[in-house]
Amino acid sequence: MMTLFQVALGGAIGSVLRYLTVAAVGAPLGTLAVNVLGSFAMGVLFIALTARAGLSPLFMTGILGGFTTFSAFSLDALKLWQAGQVITAVAYVGASVVLSLGAVAIGAALAKGVLA
Repeated sequence: MMTLFQVALGGAIGSVLRYLTVAAVGAPLGTLAVNVLGSFAMGVLFIALTARAGLSPLFMTGILGGFTTFSAFSLDALKLWQAGQVITAVAYVGASVVLSLGAVAIGAALAKGVLA
């Protein structure tokens, strides 16, 4: 039951942070920013919380699960495509995938160096 509470609390926090970020920056760049920042944080927490598995539901599943969102990314890409901004849509999808994968790898590598 405590795990479910952690996921729910973290999800609420992450969702509010995502909303505020996208509201401040605007879509689709705000969505790109949360996905890259969230991927970086996921890499760091993957290393940092390995020994503290009890905190993973709160931070990784809850906060970061609520903060990053593939569905918002997909909707932003679709809206760009439907608006006839095909090049922008393709660039957005490519940047989101490449930057997010890079961010999670860099976050994990940095955490390994700092926490080693």
